[in-house]
Amino acid sequence: MSESKHKNLIQRLQSEVLVGDGAMGTQLYNRGVSLDANFEHLNLIRPQLVKEVHADYVSAGAQLIETNSFAANAVRLGSIGLAHKVGQINREGALLARAAAGDSVLVAGSVGPLVRARGEEAELSDEKKRAVFLEQMSALAEGGVDLFQLETFAELAELELALAVSTEIGLPAIAQFALLEGGRTRDGFTAEDAARRLTTAGAVMVGANCGSGPRELLQVIQRMATATDLPLSAFPNSGFPEYVDGRSIYLSTPEYFASRAREMVDAGATLIGGCCGTGPEHIATLAQRVKELVPAKRQPVQIVDPVVVKQTIAAPDEKAGWLTGADVLVTVELDPPRGIDCNKIIDGAKRLAEAGVSAINIADNPLARVRLGNIAIASQIQHETGAEVIVHMTGRDRNLIGLHSDLMGAHLLGIRNVLAVTGDPVSLSGEAGATSVFDVNSVGLLELLSALNDGRTLYGQELGEPTRFVLGAAFNPNAARIDGQVRKLDKKIAAGAQFVQTQPVYSVEVMEQMLSSVESDVPILLGILPLVSERNADFLHNEVPGIQLPDNVRQRMCGKSGAEGVNEGMAIAREIIDAGRGKVRGFYLMPPFGKVDLAVELLEYIRQD
Repeated sequence: MSESKHKNLIQRLQSEVLVGDGAMGTQLYNRGVSLDANFEHLNLIRPQLVKEVHADYVSAGAQLIETNSFAANAVRLGSIGLAHKVGQINREGALLARAAAGDSVLVAGSVGPLVRARGEEAELSDEKKRAVFLEQMSALAEGGVDLFQLETFAELAELELALAVSTEIGLPAIAQFALLEGGRTRDGFTAEDAARRLTTAGAVMVGANCGSGPRELLQVIQRMATATDLPLSAFPNSGFPEYVDGRSIYLSTPEYFASRAREMVDAGATLIGGCCGTGPEHIATLAQRVKELVPAKRQPVQIVDPVVVKQTIAAPDEKAGWLTGADVLVTVELDPPRGIDCNKIIDGAKRLAEAGVSAINIADNPLARVRLGNIAIASQIQHETGAEVIVHMTGRDRNLIGLHSDLMGAHLLGIRNVLAVTGDPVSLSGEAGATSVFDVNSVGLLELLSALNDGRTLYGQELGEPTRFVLGAAFNPNAARIDGQVRKLDKKIAAGAQFVQTQPVYSVEVMEQMLSSVESDVPILLGILPLVSERNADFLHNEVPGIQLPDNVRQRMCGKSGAEGVNEGMAIAREIIDAGRGKVRGFYLMPPFGKVDLAVELLEYIRQD
């Protein structure tokens, strides 16, 4: 874009009240496209349909339309085998919008975040993210967009990366974020601080989109106007959807949607459009409401450095002091029962408490198989034995809403220790009809727990008082590339982990490599799972994720079963314990098949010195 055209565009954003378009996905869905389809791929396989949506918005009065490219990046398209078509899909998307726009309507290249969830697959380096944005945005520029519309970003760091790419390409960018329930971005910034940070990052316009509806976004615009002199944009949803006959239907009327338009303009918005649930009828009504309006006069704003909400780690309380206990810490894992009879696990917990265990781990549906809820049984164990418990919590079975509720409920029951793990995928268990959730992985779960310890939800909503969880993380030293595991551990510690429990270790060399690679002072408890037979060893080695047995250990277990197998397995466990004495903070015992006797024997062996 030439410098003069660039200046003219910015002047127009500042001096006019412009009407944007509405939702693309909603319109494609209403016109018969299945939700299972990839909307961006329609640029290639049904271009006329996409062009018709653009044309309808232009006819309705939109002065800026967005390309059908929100998720047309290598990460999102790669998940369905279309990564090789990123350039083509974006170029065609720009050309389709350009053809419908004519000479007077602006075309904005729509660019969304690279991922929606905090799953393991979502972990990309900044360098990789930049390359993904560059590929998509370069293709949009080649297709002839006037500017970029970066939208629905929940994390400012990622939005800033996309802004930097727009500067590199040489096109201006509108930077829009989506606030979570508590009025903050996912990485902890308020609307005001987000506006300040994006102003500093070089956006030509800042704003917000999505949300629950026009009222909520109006409040966001009013807050942003106190923090930046830049023109503001607002693209609200039409309201909350209602589920009707298998479809999500937005029932709010165009008149209601447009009713807040004047207030948004008065607050400083100079570009107003629609997000989810809006269509040409909403934009037509909106255009009528704002056609006589001019940008509001605003008070000059002094830009100050944005401040991110800092996470704090709660000090151990009366139910989380085990980390400062004995010289050698020993935790033992017990699996909840498959039914509702808790006598066996309670009896086992009592024996462990009498033997001096530091804390008892309660697994969370291990191997993705149905068991009694671990929070309930953990509370019962704590009540009947006085022993401290460590509740395992996975991102597999609960969405973010359920995780918040269950963790707050656990705190109410006196649970103070949580081991955050991603969780084995449901596909591992074969439980028919079940699905994996994975709104968060282990890092995201630790961030959630840290937020609760800071007195707020992950969405920024205040709790009234903070939780007092002590946070644990898992570590797999058996991985072929330990450097990747160390990087993950660094992220977990940065997210709030205060202790680490490892996967079972059967090799002194693996333990030594782990200790030489991990630089953190966070206490490490070495995982010990005694083998009991050749068959048991083969199963763990071949079928259980995260466990790798050395050849010499498998040879030692070869042909052994019964008492002979148990004796050899315990001998291997004692050898690893001896090698770890004085080098690790303690041990994490996992008795096979609920054999508490083996855990007690090893616990006494550890304590004897």
